[in-house]
Amino acid sequence: MGGSAAVSLSLLCLGPERKVKCYNGYFVNGYVFHTEEYGHGRKTYNSGVCIKGSTSSEFEVDYYGRLEEVIELQYHSEQNRVFLFKCYWYDTTDRGIRVDPHYGLVEINSKARHRNVNDVFVFAKQCQQVYYTYTPSFRKDRSRVDWLSVLKTKPKGRNVVEEHDNEIEECDEADDNNSIEDEDENSD
Repeated sequence: MGGSAAVSLSLLCLGPERKVKCYNGYFVNGYVFHTEEYGHGRKTYNSGVCIKGSTSSEFEVDYYGRLEEVIELQYHSEQNRVFLFKCYWYDTTDRGIRVDPHYGLVEINSKARHRNVNDVFVFAKQCQQVYYTYTPSFRKDRSRVDWLSVLKTKPKGRNVVEEHDNEIEECDEADDNNSIEDEDENSD
């Protein structure tokens, strides 16, 4: 093992630093994500998150949620950092999700939260972006008022998210203008 690899590994073994950085936005996989709080009242919706997953059965399950926080963990070196999304996850069992067999349209129950509320973090690089909308033909049907249609978006390429001089603060004091761009996306 090379000298720099050994040093990197030993720094990782120390665990993350005790201080984390929080952001209101993050650019990854061709998507610009914003936290739900930051995006509230804006014209575009960038806080819908989808993770490809699988269960112990033969079926693949996509997990859907809303982005609540963007967190950067630093591992005692500038090169060793990890970005996590803290999300509110919707229930993807039969009581919380419907898939139209003919069209493949996915609907989620917005009132059904995923049962494992302690498992809220995912790596930012795992995420795809979705947005949620009410199906227009069902707006008057009261039995479907809590159900949202899921629409997957396509990556838009490289977008620059503005960075501000005072962009980094403690999580509990986060500024509304915090955003960060994934540096791996810039190394083209």
